[in-house]
Amino acid sequence: MPEPLPPSPPPTSSRGRYERFVAEQRGSPIAKPASREARDWTDDPADKHRRKPQRPVRALIAAGAKHLRGHWGKIAFALATLTVGTLVSLVIPLSTKFVFDYVILDTPGPSGLPEWLGLPRDRSSLLWLVGAAMVALAVVQALVQLTGRYQMTRLDKLVSSGMRRKVFAHLAQLPLHRVQAIKVGGVASILREDAGQLGEMLFSVIYNPWRAAITFAGGLTAMALIDWRLLVGGLMLGPVIWLTHRTWINRIRPVFKAARKTRASTDSHAAEVFGGIRVVRAFDRRRSETRRFTVGNDLMHRQEILAWWWSRIIDFGWAVFIPFASAAVLVYGGHRVMRGDLTIGDLAAFSTYLLMLLGPLEVLVSSASGLQNALAGFDRCLDILEEPTEQATLAAAGSTRETVARGAVAFEHVDFRYPGHERDVLADITFAAEPGQMIALVGASGSGKTTLCNLVARFYQPTRGRVLIDGRDAASLDLDAFRRGLGIVEQDVFLFDGTVAENIGFGRRGATLAQIRAAAEAANAAEFIDQLEHGYQTIIGERGVRLSGGQKQRLAIARALLADPAILILDEATSNLDSASEVLIQRSLATLMRGRTSFVIAHRLSTIRHADRILVLDRGRIVESGTHDELVRTGGKYFEMLQVQLHQVGDYAGRDGNAAPAGQPAPR
Repeated sequence: MPEPLPPSPPPTSSRGRYERFVAEQRGSPIAKPASREARDWTDDPADKHRRKPQRPVRALIAAGAKHLRGHWGKIAFALATLTVGTLVSLVIPLSTKFVFDYVILDTPGPSGLPEWLGLPRDRSSLLWLVGAAMVALAVVQALVQLTGRYQMTRLDKLVSSGMRRKVFAHLAQLPLHRVQAIKVGGVASILREDAGQLGEMLFSVIYNPWRAAITFAGGLTAMALIDWRLLVGGLMLGPVIWLTHRTWINRIRPVFKAARKTRASTDSHAAEVFGGIRVVRAFDRRRSETRRFTVGNDLMHRQEILAWWWSRIIDFGWAVFIPFASAAVLVYGGHRVMRGDLTIGDLAAFSTYLLMLLGPLEVLVSSASGLQNALAGFDRCLDILEEPTEQATLAAAGSTRETVARGAVAFEHVDFRYPGHERDVLADITFAAEPGQMIALVGASGSGKTTLCNLVARFYQPTRGRVLIDGRDAASLDLDAFRRGLGIVEQDVFLFDGTVAENIGFGRRGATLAQIRAAAEAANAAEFIDQLEHGYQTIIGERGVRLSGGQKQRLAIARALLADPAILILDEATSNLDSASEVLIQRSLATLMRGRTSFVIAHRLSTIRHADRILVLDRGRIVESGTHDELVRTGGKYFEMLQVQLHQVGDYAGRDGNAAPAGQPAPR
């Protein structure tokens, strides 16, 4: 029976992806709450086609209020100044009624002014007085509102900075598999864009709505005093606002959220391409990677244009509604003026109040699309903050902050599978490493060597069984305290974009330059460091791009030396060194490993001949265990691996003319 064809891949063009996105939006539920288990905020969810439910607006606003604890005094001050400034602005339209009715016209004219006001009866003097009063009120309003707005803007930046700090700290504490699900550019997008949206919500949820509410309540009160019939027309604004929100606003937030996800993915791809630019150029993939970036960029633009159109429909509706309302007031009020029921001053003041009402409401509705953008970003931050950290599952067991003292490590029937997978990568691992012993891990690629070391470092927890550190269950140890006694040198060395001294000093907080120099000397790195342009203050570039592979490896070893760990993990620590450097580093490592429990992953078996114990792994199981001599005498898998490497060395030497493989004469 022929094998069925795989499902057709998703569209690769920006138009095809956009059309699929629009189809999903038409068929997706809106603002449905979801349990945390059903949500996935990462850029690489297990199910690519699963819709991401979103929290309702009320839940997001309530969550935002919790994150504003301690700032409500500043918010109250800003709102108080806003209230005073808005009320002062509501007094200014009365000046038009005063000028028309008491100065320009005789309805009733200056003679109608109460004596107790002490105002002059001269029309020109009254005009100057009203003008001066209007300017004074405008200055007071501007100063008061400026003070409050500065306070709110300052709080906006403070809250945004605090949220970014919380999200960054939480991301740094997530389990390793969750961190690895996020792309590098995705992290930058989350911290730059999403984490700053809580501050934006201060204006879109609190400040602007409060100003609109004060203006609306004060304006309606003034309009009621002028003519209650016109007030009825003003109250009809409420249903219009509600209908606008229900019809459009809830549909804008999912589009903004999708555009943010596309932007994060595009940023991640750009960071990935330039991080691997040598590979991209070596395989001549510049055009294909540029096309991939263009597709993502075009999709993001299409999504943003879609959100823009939906927002502009709201703006268009209000742009039509405001002139309509103004015309209705002029027609109706004008007839009442002609019948003598209203004065020209009443109509002018009412029209001014109506525009004052419609203006803030138009801004409020227009900013509602911005609110949806802010809610989408804040929603993603809440998803991150709800993720359990590495230590969260251990806190219930009562963790202790004792550091690693001796370095004894024992595995008791440990099985492990990676989260989200169904197959165990380690099975029934049992062994004990005494303090100061060197444990070598050998086996084919994918046999579980690095995974075993990840369990030693507690990057993951065993699926079954337990790991003991100094006789205590590792699950009962505080992670921070435990890792202060751990040192790691990996095959793929990671260095930060800083100075040589900063990268070595990363191994110990507060390390002095003398201690850094001593670690570099012990790692045989001092010689090449001194030859750099600025020595220990030389900037080495992102991931140490300005250094050779061997130089980076020696800096990593110096960093581990400075940490002075009780447990040391070396993952092919000499793989990137030339023969001369390897001899020096092997001596340094011998000094480093003395008195420390060391786990050494090695493919070259010659580097682990003196290990206290060699564990041979095959398909996640320990198939052999013993010293080099014991395993050679056994003649098992380790011996076979050793024979293969010896033959490879012989083949290489034979081609060089120094030796010959077994059974072949040496070349003359």
